[in-house]
Amino acid sequence: MTAHSNIYPTKALQELDAAHHWHPFSDMKSLNQEGSRVITHADGIWLTDSEGNRILDGMAGLWCVQVGHGRKEIADAVYKQMNELSYYNTFFKTTHPPAIALSEKLAKLAPDHINRVFYCSSGSEANDTVFRMVRTYWDKMGKPDKKVIIGRWNGYHGSTLAGTSLGGMKGMHQQGGLPVPGVHHIDQPYWFGEGHEMSPEEFGVFAARKLEEAIDEIGEDKVAAFIAEPIQGAGGVIIPPETYWPEIRRILDERDILFVSDEVICGFGRLGEWFGSTHYGMKPDLMPIAKGLTSGYLPMGGVMVSDRVAEGLMLSGEEFYHGYTYSGHPACAAAALANLEIIEREGLVERVKTDIGPYLKERWLKLGDHPLIGEARMTGLVGALELVPDKKNPHRPFKDVGTAGTICRDISFGNGMVMRAVRDSLIISPPLVLTHEEADILVKTAEKTLDETYQVLKRDGWIG
Repeated sequence: MTAHSNIYPTKALQELDAAHHWHPFSDMKSLNQEGSRVITHADGIWLTDSEGNRILDGMAGLWCVQVGHGRKEIADAVYKQMNELSYYNTFFKTTHPPAIALSEKLAKLAPDHINRVFYCSSGSEANDTVFRMVRTYWDKMGKPDKKVIIGRWNGYHGSTLAGTSLGGMKGMHQQGGLPVPGVHHIDQPYWFGEGHEMSPEEFGVFAARKLEEAIDEIGEDKVAAFIAEPIQGAGGVIIPPETYWPEIRRILDERDILFVSDEVICGFGRLGEWFGSTHYGMKPDLMPIAKGLTSGYLPMGGVMVSDRVAEGLMLSGEEFYHGYTYSGHPACAAAALANLEIIEREGLVERVKTDIGPYLKERWLKLGDHPLIGEARMTGLVGALELVPDKKNPHRPFKDVGTAGTICRDISFGNGMVMRAVRDSLIISPPLVLTHEEADILVKTAEKTLDETYQVLKRDGWIG
């Protein structure tokens, strides 16, 4: 707990926050009028706010706190490293032991064809790195016309210039005149929202072939890469039909195009494998990573680079003009190593696959019977609930998309649990250390939240 959380009452903290702190992805005028929620400490899957309320962290911070909050081993590892070498850069023919050790560890955890990592500080920076790396690779291969990167509408790859462009969030594109030239978007594999007139199996193939159509339209000689999240996270936990990724792999195998699997959310155990692409049987050329790499204890990201791309970029012997002040930061690397050691020691990846993942999924999917829910879905430890105004016609959305989701999210906070609203979906991504007892609390709180939301929406005329 910080000194400030002890000294100042909540109102004073909110006033200071409003005066000086600009929050990400926020309407600051309305937020400052309402007052920010002040979180003062956390332990395991539980948060505590400045009023002493205990809150179940159903989003693992922001998709990242795999090992739970308050792990002393990570704090001790960072403290020890800061006493030895608090910072040094990895430019100018220089390295240090934490960066070396972490690189070796990540290479062992990654698929066999991936043996190198380029470090940065976030998933957004990782995808900026991908943008330049992909285009530079094809330049080195003597194919400078291969510049177009294909992404998906409603995909999310960060909020930097390149990351926003690669992602398909139209609201983000409207700010800043994006995307940059050379990025093309195809439809997402969102069966509930966009493909329900077909069977999930039919729609999975249909959505995948949008990639094939785009490549044929643009020209394979001009397409550099396809980038996608194994499961779209910020887009609303869009879990693709089982036929989607096999068809994508067929399309890519038949063409000379790089595949970028954005593992920022799905990596480090979220889907019951070390990487989400492994869960779906894909073979990526590049994997942006962040979040679960350190469980959010310190900011760190990177790009896992396949032997094919690494050798191609190194072949000419020329410098790759790209990097960051904090690439491979020693304290962040120490945090990552301690975090990965916990994940391995406690068997958290396998636990998601065979224990807590199936346990929570069974209970979560039963929420689909609620009169407010059109679909409940979950893979590993990431799930969503689709709120609908008419269960008999579940694919018809609310007239003002986003309002019902926001109401439900706020009620959830009031009931002591963090769920995130995306449009009119409520999504969760809890820490991998979630116990069976805590999973029961999560589902019970979600059900209570749905009951209360249903009554509010019915009272206000949103549902019949």
